[in-house]
Parts: sequence; structure tokens; C-alpha cells
Amino acid sequence: MLGMMEAILFACGDPIDIDKLAQALNTEEENILELSRTLQAKYNKEESGIHLLQLDHTLQFAVNPVFLAPVRTALDLRSSAPLSQAAMEVLAVIAYNQPVTKAFVEQVRGVDCSGVIGSLVQKALIEERGRLDLPGKPLLYGTTENFLRCMGIRSLLELPPLPQEEETENAPQNDGADKA
Repeated sequence: MLGMMEAILFACGDPIDIDKLAQALNTEEENILELSRTLQAKYNKEESGIHLLQLDHTLQFAVNPVFLAPVRTALDLRSSAPLSQAAMEVLAVIAYNQPVTKAFVEQVRGVDCSGVIGSLVQKALIEERGRLDLPGKPLLYGTTENFLRCMGIRSLLELPPLPQEEETENAPQNDGADKA
């Protein structure tokens, strides 16, 4: 069964749902997860050219990040430009609050985000997740598996916790009485 799963993952190329793998191999999802751990032990080594990634509830073979440069050279792929500070801020707002509207992101950031959101959609880091049931039916946005892959995490649960508002809680309260 391990060889069959390996063949499916290789042939697929794109991430494949664990439940779809279980169905194809006529087994339980727990068996697929156990087989994935075996494949990760086999492939996710420093010297291996490929790694098995688990992103949310999917599995995918991918290039070992150590070998990205020669792969890009061989395939004549250009490295993507790094994301701007604005793009990282928008991604953070969406990742921690998804699904969200453009208006919500703009309210948090205080500036227009149309261009940044369009760019992130084009880079497949965020995607449309439906529409909100309000006048105008605004689009809802959420992150993609490509976002998880680029951030090097398996799930949104691995995002670092947001900083607590300790500064405001521990700061001395100033009611203006000391102004004279």
C-alpha cells in the first residue's frame, strides 16, 4: 500500500486530500496518516531531493527547499520577488481573521488594500471564499495551501500566537490629572 500511495502522490503533483487517498486505497484516513509518516521518514532528509508535505488535510511531494536554486535554474524559473511590508500585513490580517472582507482588512490597516489584495490573489496566497450576506455582497478572502507552503507551516494552527495587549494592560492609567 505504501508504494501505491507513493505513486499517487508522485503522479498527482498537486496536493491531494487525505480522505481522497484513503478512498483510492480503500483504507482509513488514520492508515494514510501512518503511511505519510513512513514516507516523511524516508524522504524528508537533508540529502533527499524531495520532501513529503502535509498541508492542512492534504499531502504533496515537493522539492527539498535546499535544492530550490538548481531546480529553478534547470527549469528556467525566476525567483519571486519578496512580499512588501503592506502585503505581509494584509496576509497577517487575513490569516488570523479569515474569512474576511476587503473592507475589514482596510479598517484594520487604515488604508486602501485593493492593489495588495489583487496581487496576493494573483500569487495564489489568498483566494475568494464566497460572499458575505450584506448589501453589495462583498467578497470574503482566506489563505490558500500555497500560503501554507510559502510560510513553511502545515496548518493555520501553527501560526504564532498574536502578541497580548500587555502594554496597554500594564501601562499606568493616565486620566489627565497630572497635567497642570
